[in-house]
Amino acid sequence: MAEETGQERHVVTAAEAQAGRRLDRLLADALPALSRSRLKALIEAGLVSRDGAPVTSAAAKVRAGQSFAIIVPETVETALEAQAIPLDILFEDGDLIVLNKPAGLVVHPAPGNPDRTLVNALIAHCGESLTGIGGERRPGIVHRLDKDTSGLMVAAKTAAAHRGLVEQFAARSIERSYRGLVWGRPSPARGSLTGNIGRSPRNRKKMAVLKRGGRPAETGYRVLRSFREGSVSEVLCRLRTGRTHQIRVHMAEAGHSLLGDPLYGRGGPRRARALPAPAEAALTALGRQALHAKSLGFHHPVTGRVLQFDSNLPLDMCTLIDSLE
Repeated sequence: MAEETGQERHVVTAAEAQAGRRLDRLLADALPALSRSRLKALIEAGLVSRDGAPVTSAAAKVRAGQSFAIIVPETVETALEAQAIPLDILFEDGDLIVLNKPAGLVVHPAPGNPDRTLVNALIAHCGESLTGIGGERRPGIVHRLDKDTSGLMVAAKTAAAHRGLVEQFAARSIERSYRGLVWGRPSPARGSLTGNIGRSPRNRKKMAVLKRGGRPAETGYRVLRSFREGSVSEVLCRLRTGRTHQIRVHMAEAGHSLLGDPLYGRGGPRRARALPAPAEAALTALGRQALHAKSLGFHHPVTGRVLQFDSNLPLDMCTLIDSLE
């Protein structure tokens, strides 16, 4: 198959002495021009394959003689532009900023969304000094929310704050809870959803619970209330790990996908038609997954002060809940 113009293709074969090494370390040693974070991103994007099948776990252990094909897309670097986009700020000091991200706002520039992102807004708000913190394309960002998930985020304004927040996320000491609306009524009403999450082998745009590979993930949940004889439930989810699309994937795997989820929803249009007309109209108007990052708690990475924040549900989710009651 012909390669696209501008792409690089590499093949790396594990030697006998390299057996048992992590895949990302093997590739980093063989391709020193690419950072481990860049290689990890390529792996998670399905651009590293073995025998034609994507390998989606950077931590996968390699065996002697295995060969891996790596596709490196052409990168087009553009300067990040400061763009004045209104921000709903809950807290700010010289080290960090906590804000309420609206649904529809992309966190950082990526293919298909080169600007008008939260990063562009932060640069406009905080100044150009932010561009030196935490990476060229996502300065200040230590975690993210999906484009159409609303709610609380924290971003770093200094290198020390960035380092401290990253350490807290890695130690899983940051408290994060989400409110969502799911189809059906999870049973038991309180529990934990587990399963390694990685890039879906069938659809590179999706994540999936994998039997092999992926990264461990755990989502605690509690049913807050149910509507329409259990056809819809409001749930509180707590992240014990932070994988891409984690709540959406775990809930869908459990048979309770989020209302309005265009990627992981199962039978959404059919189920929506069974709702009362006002609720069906409110769900159509929502136009996104019904998920909101409601609470966020952590230690200030510089002062050590405990910070705790709570965010009201946005109007579109409140309207949908009212129509279900």
